[in-house]
Amino acid sequence: MSGVAQEGFSALISLTAFGASEVQRLGQLHFTELAHAAGADGVEVRGELLRGAASELQDLAQATSALGLQRVYSSPQGLWQDDGTLDQAALAAALQAAQTLDAPRLKMSMGGFGPASVPSLARLRACLADVSAVELVIENDQTPSAGTLGAMQSFSAACAQAGHPLGLTFDMGNWHWTGECPLQAAQALAPQVSYVHCKGVLRQPQRWVAVPLAQSQAPWRAVLRALPAQVPWAIEYPLQGEDLLAVTRTELALLRAEAQRVLECRAVL
Repeated sequence: MSGVAQEGFSALISLTAFGASEVQRLGQLHFTELAHAAGADGVEVRGELLRGAASELQDLAQATSALGLQRVYSSPQGLWQDDGTLDQAALAAALQAAQTLDAPRLKMSMGGFGPASVPSLARLRACLADVSAVELVIENDQTPSAGTLGAMQSFSAACAQAGHPLGLTFDMGNWHWTGECPLQAAQALAPQVSYVHCKGVLRQPQRWVAVPLAQSQAPWRAVLRALPAQVPWAIEYPLQGEDLLAVTRTELALLRAEAQRVLECRAVL
């Protein structure tokens, strides 16, 4: 690729992009192989889409290693419970899954973190110190407690004050579910973002739905321009079509081209 080098950038696919029912029917290994064939640099394995076989994560670890794919493990559980207490069982299970997958990055939402949760940050730090090979990144979800700019900023400030800053997963679509401005959030949180979920959105009469970036009603290019382009970007919008391999290749090419444009624009400034 010509122009500014994309050092640090990689194009991943969150396996939920292939549709929950299809992924559960065929398995995440099947779609991992499809993602590799399409040219993805890595995949995000989804805890909620595991089919229950004891060896599933080990099989995925072996396959992704053999294919040279990066991997992220996504836990569906929040890090803090609704009453503000650290969910140590959820954390331990997620860390174990990430280690079994041999994934250097674990994604969780903060859940019910609030002012009363601040003392538990020391315990979180101790738990993470035991598994230094796994980086925990916190995602903005679609809830008011863990998906608004204020909530994310308060959490990041508390972590920094405790001497244990955590990277963020910036889901560019989820802000719409909580009535927030994704561009404002991107501008505010960019220095802490270490992973990006790329997602277009479309407003239907009763709800928002995720769509490919090119179909989005949101200013997705402006949001991506405000975010780091030398961190992994993952597709987390529906990948559908008769020729799914071709569709996936096209969307990965779009992602890489957009990252290249962002880097070239910054090199000129």
